[in-house]
Amino acid sequence: MEKQILRPDVFIIGAGPAGITAAIYAVRAGLSAVISENAVPGGQISRSSTVENYPGFESISGAELAGRFRRHLYSLGTEIDEFDPILRTEFSDGVKRIFTENHIYEPETVIIASGASPKKLPLESAAKFEGKGVHYCALCDGQAYKGRTVGVVGGGSAAAEEALYLSGIAEKVFVIRRKDYFRAERYLVEKMENTSNIEILYNTDLTDLKGEDFLECAEVRDISSENGKKYDIPLSAVFVCIGSEPGTELLRDNIDLDEYGYIITDEDMKTNISGVFAAGDVRKKHFRQIVNAVSDGAAAALSAEKYISGIKTKRSSKMIKIFSSDSCGYCTKLKAYLDSRKIRYDVIDVDESRENYDKLVEVSGQTGIPVSVFDSGDVVIGFDKPRIDSILGI
Repeated sequence: MEKQILRPDVFIIGAGPAGITAAIYAVRAGLSAVISENAVPGGQISRSSTVENYPGFESISGAELAGRFRRHLYSLGTEIDEFDPILRTEFSDGVKRIFTENHIYEPETVIIASGASPKKLPLESAAKFEGKGVHYCALCDGQAYKGRTVGVVGGGSAAAEEALYLSGIAEKVFVIRRKDYFRAERYLVEKMENTSNIEILYNTDLTDLKGEDFLECAEVRDISSENGKKYDIPLSAVFVCIGSEPGTELLRDNIDLDEYGYIITDEDMKTNISGVFAAGDVRKKHFRQIVNAVSDGAAAALSAEKYISGIKTKRSSKMIKIFSSDSCGYCTKLKAYLDSRKIRYDVIDVDESRENYDKLVEVSGQTGIPVSVFDSGDVVIGFDKPRIDSILGI
């Protein structure tokens, strides 16, 4: 079955804080928006046990904050498409196409807010125990280890938050940190240091995971010792927080990325391709916080609205004369396409008079239709969409 072609003003990839904010701003600006999410709407904050640094909320669970974002979006009449995964993309200055299982989208603009996902633990034994002791979300899986001993690997704020959340479930939490310091916010480190059932192992490297069917212990190495002494810690689970990887797998052939795979933008969220913007954790930047993502999403939507306004003004200043006939199928397709792009045109029916027919031959040198004559003097024979788009600057 032929896929339906849809042409929204904005197609947003990702429904985390950046994507949802972009959609809210776009809809409020009067733009038609489609927002697609292949994973969980709300992004990584949905897995955060507590958020204490988002303005307006002294303390709120990540799931509740994500829910509030979604409800705000839904109140504007826009839904999140969770059931039509993106298969591939084609982006250039003249073409923006997104192929999903059910549709082909040809939007005026694209906002990439696909976020980032947790990095996998780089140990051969990690795959054996994934879901059987190796986890990447304490909020999702922590309750399975109530009253037991667990570990957290990492040194950022996410690792500290996981450890603090697990301290209320597990009997003991070991935080395994390769360095002698944390990159986490200072207040989180202090809370860990003052929590009685959390023990921080500084200068300690996780080297192996052991067990039969399920994780039973972790082998670690003391980096600070002269001979790098290894020893085992009995653990029922390890929660991994060692950074993230950007969701740019489907974009690598289209968009300029840095050496780590993050999208390169300017301060207006513009990428190297006109009409394509990026926002949130998928973008190259120094800080990745919820408030940054929200700011990025707003900026991307405002930039998209400005871009669309510019091209609509440019198109409205152009006039096309179409030589056509009511019995011509390609003529009907051409007019429908121009209507979808809100491009003005006058129709000259070659069946209406001999004079119109003679004008067609004079302009094009042939009798086939449709023939489009632009005010720039360009003549397009047939329904040649790429050439029409090029002339119009689409």
